[in-house]
Amino acid sequence: MSILTIRPAVRGGSKVIINICGTSGSGKTYTALKIARGMVSKASEIGFLDTENKRGSLYADILDAPFLIGDLYAPFSPKRYIEAIKEFQDAGVKVLVIDSVSHEFEGEGGCEDIANQALLNGKKMADWNKAKYEHKKFMNTLLQCNMHLVICVRARQKMDFKNPTQPVDLGIQPVCEKNFMFEATASLMMYDEGKRQEFIKIPSFFKSIFGDGKSYLGETHGSKILEWVDKGEKESEALTKFKSEMQMTTENGVEALKAAWKTGIATLTQEDRNRANSAWKVFEASASAYDQQKTVNDNSVFEELVSLAMEMDAALSPEQKSQISRIIDGQEVESYSKAIELLKSL
Repeated sequence: MSILTIRPAVRGGSKVIINICGTSGSGKTYTALKIARGMVSKASEIGFLDTENKRGSLYADILDAPFLIGDLYAPFSPKRYIEAIKEFQDAGVKVLVIDSVSHEFEGEGGCEDIANQALLNGKKMADWNKAKYEHKKFMNTLLQCNMHLVICVRARQKMDFKNPTQPVDLGIQPVCEKNFMFEATASLMMYDEGKRQEFIKIPSFFKSIFGDGKSYLGETHGSKILEWVDKGEKESEALTKFKSEMQMTTENGVEALKAAWKTGIATLTQEDRNRANSAWKVFEASASAYDQQKTVNDNSVFEELVSLAMEMDAALSPEQKSQISRIIDGQEVESYSKAIELLKSL
């Protein structure tokens, strides 16, 4: 089965991710909204995902018209960020401002809490594998969604205490997963209420847009970014949205992809259907790979469950034995994790 569509390289259909990082009062939110405004024809095409307890509403009147806003409250898990991003995409938003992404890493219910849950459950080490897995799904959503993204990232002074007697000042650092700033199209650190920027990652084609980092960024820069994107090969917004939705659906497996494809493709024009059909095999291959991974994971979890059940048999009550046997015999996949937790707690 082919997993690629190999073709001549043509720029088109690109979606940019711009990370704006800074301490409180550095101008992140204001700059993000101004850049976003330059990337759309009207303010109502901007979405604002607010994790800062409605602070985004304080900026409701800085544009020429209202933008769309949605408040995300704890828990700030990667899964809830994903759901929120998809809701904005379904609402027809073209540029989404996220303020801020830092909660996904260190907020209540974020990656740090996910990893440290193992310690609360009596483990000797935090489960960073689980946290990284959830974060990767979040990153995949950012990279595959059908919107430009302007993402605010908190920053603060950090110290290295590896040698407690000689701590090292690391300066102002972003509060996010360590690779997050480099996953974006461009990432920058803001200073002096937005007047000065330090570029953490800046591709060559953006250098002429952002300048030397010594002046405010705003709508003009957003317009230039959009102009650069639009110079690429065009496809209809409906087709771009459909392909993005199909890509994000692949993680649910082939059957889910088929169902979503059948519903979504019926909404396209015949020309767009023809263009979409050429990509079906690629999406199917991706969904099939997810199914295979899930099968492997389920099998290893099942083996762990059976092994633990045999090991802890003497400690189980008759009711618990019956419950565990039902889960194993019926291969109730959705109950494997809870059963394992029960057995490990005995």
